[in-house]
Amino acid sequence: MKQDNKIDITVDTQYLKNQIPDKDKYAFAYRISICNSGQQLVQLISRYWLITDGNGKKTEVQGPGVIGEQPHIQPGDSFQYTSGAVLDTPVGTMQGYYEMQREDGELFQAPINIFSLAVPNVLN
Repeated sequence: MKQDNKIDITVDTQYLKNQIPDKDKYAFAYRISICNSGQQLVQLISRYWLITDGNGKKTEVQGPGVIGEQPHIQPGDSFQYTSGAVLDTPVGTMQGYYEMQREDGELFQAPINIFSLAVPNVLN
């Protein structure tokens, strides 16, 4: 029987215009909402990000939890957090996954679809 690992992830991004004095760097905030649409309690164990800037430079980020937490998410509940990224270009993308663990101990990956980081009005 296929296990129920339904995790819905939404992302909102924001360019932080005055965050970095270095004019050759671009700071972005992203707010993530992780909704457990499954039937079991899950815990976010770790994260993996692939960040690609406008020049094609790729940076991988991985580690335990998010923002210092490994939250438990009940069925029907969600967890939100805000974090950030700094790029060398005004446009880039992020994608990745969260490693989650169900209450029965099974580990699974919850994919984070690719999303854009872009300075407003840079893309037409």
